Amino acid sequence: MLDALQRLIDREEIRDLMGHYARAVDRADWEGVRAVYHEDAHDDHGDYKGGVDGLIEFIRDRNGLLPQSVHFLGNCLIEFAGADVAVVETYFITSHTLGEAARTEYGVGDGEATVQFCQFGRYVDRVERRDGPWKIADRVVVFESTRVQREDIPPLKPEWAPLRRDKDDPIFKMRASAGLAA
Repeated sequence: MLDALQRLIDREEIRDLMGHYARAVDRADWEGVRAVYHEDAHDDHGDYKGGVDGLIEFIRDRNGLLPQSVHFLGNCLIEFAGADVAVVETYFITSHTLGEAARTEYGVGDGEATVQFCQFGRYVDRVERRDGPWKIADRVVVFESTRVQREDIPPLKPEWAPLRRDKDDPIFKMRASAGLAA
């Protein structure tokens, strides 16, 4: 019974790990991205393959150009390969509103048109618990499909809570008001 309970706890910690990654990228929280990887982790992110420091630089250079970024996580299948190792497959959809610099970087047009760039795929991870929390040791991002939509994208209403790609986003204010660490 205790082993089964530990597996349930492990599964939730691993799901939280995936959520922390998505939030960190979307809020441009580069130390948050670093926190989900082991120091010696490897990431194959399509156009980038290498260690954590290079990955953060790659994401910062690409996603730092975006005024809006959302990662939606779906199915998350966790398969344990021992007490402290698991293989995790997490489906994702990303949606990015591209600013002018990002439109040039992604090669999807120029001018004043609003461009929404979406990707569909899977994170295929080896996660390990080493003297503490579960973290990503090896990641391969499998891109399944890409979509681009130009114009005809309604603006967000000014009375809605504003999205932020920094520590002024409402999630960090809510966390602080609940007494959670930054």
